[in-house]
Amino acid sequence: MRKQYPSFPTRLELQPDLSRRRFVQGLSLGALAAGLGLPVSRLIAGSGQVGALPELRGTEFDLVIAPTGVNITGKSRTATTINGSIPAPVLRWREGDRVTLRVTNKLAEDTSIHWHGIILPSAMDGVPHVSDDFPGIAPGETFVYSFDVKQTGTYWYHSHSGWQEQTGMYGPIIIEGRHGARERVDRDYVVMLSDWTDENPNRIYAKLKKLSHYYNFNERTIGDLWREIRDKGVARTLQDRHMWNMMRMSDRDLSDVTGYTYTFLMNGIPPATGWVGLFKRGEKVRLRIINGAAMTFFDFRIPGLKMTVVAADGQDVEPFTVDEFRIGVAETYDVIVEPKDDRAYTLFAQAIDRTGYARGTLTPDPAMLGEIPEMDPLPILTHMDMGMAHHMPGMDHGAMGHGGGGYGGGMDHSGMKHGPGGMDHGAMGHGGGGMDHSKMDHASMGHGGGMDHAKMDHGAMGHGKPAGGPGRAGYGSANEVIHHPTEFGPQVDMRADAPMVRLDDPGVGLRDNGRRVLTYADLKNRYRTPDPREPAREIQLHLTGNMSRYMWSMNGIKFNDAEDLPFHYGERLRVVLVNDTMMNHPIHLHGMWSDLETGDPDHIPRKHTVIVQPGAKISYLVTADAMGGWAYHCHLLYHMPGMFRKVVVR
Repeated sequence: MRKQYPSFPTRLELQPDLSRRRFVQGLSLGALAAGLGLPVSRLIAGSGQVGALPELRGTEFDLVIAPTGVNITGKSRTATTINGSIPAPVLRWREGDRVTLRVTNKLAEDTSIHWHGIILPSAMDGVPHVSDDFPGIAPGETFVYSFDVKQTGTYWYHSHSGWQEQTGMYGPIIIEGRHGARERVDRDYVVMLSDWTDENPNRIYAKLKKLSHYYNFNERTIGDLWREIRDKGVARTLQDRHMWNMMRMSDRDLSDVTGYTYTFLMNGIPPATGWVGLFKRGEKVRLRIINGAAMTFFDFRIPGLKMTVVAADGQDVEPFTVDEFRIGVAETYDVIVEPKDDRAYTLFAQAIDRTGYARGTLTPDPAMLGEIPEMDPLPILTHMDMGMAHHMPGMDHGAMGHGGGGYGGGMDHSGMKHGPGGMDHGAMGHGGGGMDHSKMDHASMGHGGGMDHAKMDHGAMGHGKPAGGPGRAGYGSANEVIHHPTEFGPQVDMRADAPMVRLDDPGVGLRDNGRRVLTYADLKNRYRTPDPREPAREIQLHLTGNMSRYMWSMNGIKFNDAEDLPFHYGERLRVVLVNDTMMNHPIHLHGMWSDLETGDPDHIPRKHTVIVQPGAKISYLVTADAMGGWAYHCHLLYHMPGMFRKVVVR
């Protein structure tokens, strides 16, 4: 019998819901420290930080998971902590060492730790009933993780059981190279972003299942309607609203859980004071920025300072300079800044839905805090974010904000039939495990009407740029988007009609904002691609859901009903992800790198978490060099029960 991912309910006893509010600033640092019971030495530490995280170094580690009383918003709550702190201690390892971590469970429920982005044996990966021979850690038991450290960079660790990650169980990992860091800096700080709620996560999930927009107070009003009529006229406004309403979608669906219940933290500290790091003028400061949130994308910038990006998901990239970047859940970016003035600079991480922010300060004096900038306007999703062709009648091109970015062209599907009565997908035999194009007989598919895909010029279909952009022939192909039979039904309420590869698109809310914003097209590995082979086969997976029912899936099939996804040991394959939904999804493949196809096959950036934008598609190459069972899922915590697969390499 196939093992299943454990159920999500937890036994945490948290207090009733908060009263309605836009977002919580949180307590002062002193009150927070009192609530956590932290020693005063953490407040002004020798590391040059106010609110420094505890650190553990070496090769032997003892980690204790236990319920811990906290007070972050003025109310006493129970958190799930590792060694009593939020975030958990920074683990500093060294490349080439073998680390041993003894993890003791003092909770009343099973637990686990997953080492996010770390290449290791399946049995040590820490996902109950998915990782080989790992059932989780029962109450009162100790599990010993032991593995060789084969990489360097910035990573993190967190629970993979229930909702424990939401309640405080996450921490940073820093792996130092045998010969030191490539980039020499004067100071090196971890900046971990997260979202805290006083609510029981069971209640949050139950509310979302009953009313998916429960936490969204940015939905359209009658005032918005009148403004649109004034700006665009009655006919155009009604046509525009009709398209959204027919798809039962909202152009304000940016985050499922918002600042109504979340307080956004930086290194465990709420924005009332924020984390503080010290510097001296002229120093080079490395910031290791980790998004350890359960559900929140952050847009990160430091007004007055340029940031030089030197690593993404722990892997060195060719340095480039930006003013801002969007960091999805589970991603990491390392940046270097060089403050030239004796002034305080604010580290500003606003939530994608603009309902709150986390903040910190880089300053020469801990008594000097930076000014907090105004949050940007609320982003509004466009038809492009719906995966619709640009030239669809009635479309508001002006709202798209393309600028000169070249986000792709889009396909005119006006003459094509996508419903079950048009193209006959039933003969394809996709199953639930994804599409294997290497074994498809396009000539005999019988897509209704006798369409012969073997003779089609897919490059002329106009789905925007090919997945890999310019490069070798066929690099990043998969322009043909086919919806699986399992995507038709009440479990799916949207299918992108013309999804585009938008590697050079910074995303909704960041387009043409006057700042230089990071895009995936900027990422170029500092080293040559380790595996230059062309992929032997291709798998296409659609990220699917029904927002009103709060059902999430891949190919329209939730995890409990899905077959395992087979990878063949040693193969090089391409994975194409198509996002049929209105939300960004951070997709994380355990145990193997996701080599993002950006157009330069010789310097492919390696990532462990890939953001797929709304109505978009993206492709990456995988070398299946890790035997065993591996989790593969959306890293938004409340999406994970459905948008999840088990990959088996054999």
